[in-house]
Amino acid sequence: MARILVVDDQGEIRTAVQRALERDGHEVMVAVNGLDGARAVRGVAVDLALIDIHMPEMDGFELLISFKAAAPSMPVIVMSGSEQSRRLDLLKDASLLGATGILAKPFTLEELREAVARALVQ
Repeated sequence: MARILVVDDQGEIRTAVQRALERDGHEVMVAVNGLDGARAVRGVAVDLALIDIHMPEMDGFELLISFKAAAPSMPVIVMSGSEQSRRLDLLKDASLLGATGILAKPFTLEELREAVARALVQ
């Protein structure tokens, strides 16, 4: 299966995504913010990253740009649930920056699994 990095400052989201993906057989690494996520991939091959947009230290857009500069072929799924994200269409903007997929919170486990499966076959 895949090695997946989950970057989200909300512990309950991070834990739920980690558990779901591990149940599906994936190896899951977690990070609590963008800087932690950037550090987590140094020297480590990651097959997929799931990152939140609104985080302290380094937001998801900065992290997405960093990931795409370092590993252009690595798929990245961007997640956000804030009303501001929906109003400003930030999730669509993330796709313009190279995001492979987008997940609007709250999402179901089935939506998560489908997004991961699509991203891993690209």
